[in-house]
Amino acid sequence: MMDAEGTALFHQTMPFTERLGVEVLEHAPEVVRSRLAWEESLCTLGGVLHGGVLMSLADATAAVCAFLNLPDGAKGTTTIESKTNFLRAVRSGHATATSRPLHTGRTVVVVETEIRDDADKLVAKVTQTQAVLS
Repeated sequence: MMDAEGTALFHQTMPFTERLGVEVLEHAPEVVRSRLAWEESLCTLGGVLHGGVLMSLADATAAVCAFLNLPDGAKGTTTIESKTNFLRAVRSGHATATSRPLHTGRTVVVVETEIRDDADKLVAKVTQTQAVLS
């Protein structure tokens, strides 16, 4: 089921996510889950969802996870490093990203994101470091 409040948060703070059609399923400090539907205009040759689209989904989901874990007094967050391993293609259905904090410090937040397909198979694994802006 779609989380309307979370989806509005994504779309207001990152308008690109609305253009991609990202829907938020859950948003809390412990876990943020979002998804986007396969669409031909988001694909490469052969009907494969573009890696940049998957990375955008992961980056946005991890950014909200980091934001929800900011220390008191912080004004925001920005990605300073991101590492993606692609493991399989998405050719239909949805790509669903699940982000969880690995480290929540005063200067950086590290988030791990898994992207899975509708069969719950691992599509990509992303580790991202977000700088804490004060």
